[in-house]
Amino acid sequence: MDPKKSLVLKLYEINAFKFGNFKMKVGINSPVYFDLRVIVSYPEVMQTISNLVADYMKEHNLVAKHVCGVPYTALPIATIVAVKENIPMLVRRKEAKSYGTKKLIEGIFRLGDTCLIIEDVVTSGSSILDTIRDLKQEGIQVTDAIVVVDREQGGAKNIADHSIRMHSLFTLSFLMNTLLEAGKIERSIVDSVAKYIAEVQIGSNGNLMDNSRKEVRSDFVRSEMPYEVRANLTKCEVTKELFNLMTTKETNLCLAADLTKCAQVLEVADKCGPYICLLKTHVDILEDFNNEFIETLLAIAERHKFLIMEDRKFADIGNTVSLQCGKGLYEIARWADVVTAHTISGRSILQGLKESRKNFSKLRGVFLLAEMSVSGNLIDDTYKEASRKVATDGIDIDFVAGIVCQSADCFAFPGLIQLTPGVKIDEKADKLGQQYNEPEYVIKEKAADIAVVGRGILQAKCVATAAALYRRRLWSAYKDRLAKK
Repeated sequence: MDPKKSLVLKLYEINAFKFGNFKMKVGINSPVYFDLRVIVSYPEVMQTISNLVADYMKEHNLVAKHVCGVPYTALPIATIVAVKENIPMLVRRKEAKSYGTKKLIEGIFRLGDTCLIIEDVVTSGSSILDTIRDLKQEGIQVTDAIVVVDREQGGAKNIADHSIRMHSLFTLSFLMNTLLEAGKIERSIVDSVAKYIAEVQIGSNGNLMDNSRKEVRSDFVRSEMPYEVRANLTKCEVTKELFNLMTTKETNLCLAADLTKCAQVLEVADKCGPYICLLKTHVDILEDFNNEFIETLLAIAERHKFLIMEDRKFADIGNTVSLQCGKGLYEIARWADVVTAHTISGRSILQGLKESRKNFSKLRGVFLLAEMSVSGNLIDDTYKEASRKVATDGIDIDFVAGIVCQSADCFAFPGLIQLTPGVKIDEKADKLGQQYNEPEYVIKEKAADIAVVGRGILQAKCVATAAALYRRRLWSAYKDRLAKK
């Protein structure tokens, strides 16, 4: 494969660019975000990018006395290029120190020296222009800049207006088409991004070039996207399966089978199976757990086409979690499609759960808890944000099915499923602090993708009738949510 295309796929694999609804530096929302800061954790990727920059310099005869990386993401790239090509480097600070030499430009240079700018991503070009301004104030000449990714939103023109030639290794269009060719995304995603590029051109001052546009709306606001479209953006296979199952079966209902007898769980699973996409179990409360129960439950799930989620809420160190999930009496990894886990122990929770799959292939994902529906819980905004980062950043995101939360703003990535518990018709709370919301409120206002219902169904005279009612109201709310787009 072409080295540049191979690099694109690697960048996608390490989550260096993401789809969603992101606020850019210029204050405008974007459906795609490039986070090349992650490359510092992947030396081979950083080396490959730097080699491509160095090769481009030679092929296009870009010669300068110095190189300067735009702070901060481009600094390691510029450093490797400087060492590889034996070119002195300059470092531009974003702000001058208030002590010592108080320099804005670090390095040894003379008046009239030339410098080549290196940048990671260009939108409006303002960061490059700021760097050029500071270099010129020191008497350093700049004629060219190399960028890794040109978002094609006016940056090249803005920079050219200042008599600087901008060169790019990749354009956003090239990246999107490469992912399309590799089967990573669908044509509709490429078309949406192309439409965004054409409509959103930005001046060097950060304002839209088309002054008639009042706002920029992204096609990647997760609550406004159909499940089947979001299935094309996920990096977790079980999430893709669940999105497609929800679409085909027309249900976003999860039944919480919090019962203490195996026969009770099997009965409600069979009666409610036609109306649910997910069955939530708590095997540690079963008084008569046995392997025959698991085999029967798996058969019911296959017959009615729903997935099984063991709501274990793992929260220990990675090694212990691996044993809890894959060993012991329950061998959860043998039969559960997904599990739940707290993020209190950090990213090791994902690694531990993955490790539990050594002898089993059934377990394919985890829902991470970022918020809870019980009053008085100790989760705060700092913990919620840290949980979001565990779910959306790093090398283990292919194992994250979604996030358990209570708010629409908890995360932006449309490739994750929002699982929201605490749903019950005509009741606000129980005596132990559980808070309830109506089905429509949870889907429309809280942006839940799957609503978890327990006692609202289990305590009904007819569980099948109750499940059908919740399914109908939840799915109608989802369709209404899409219609308001």
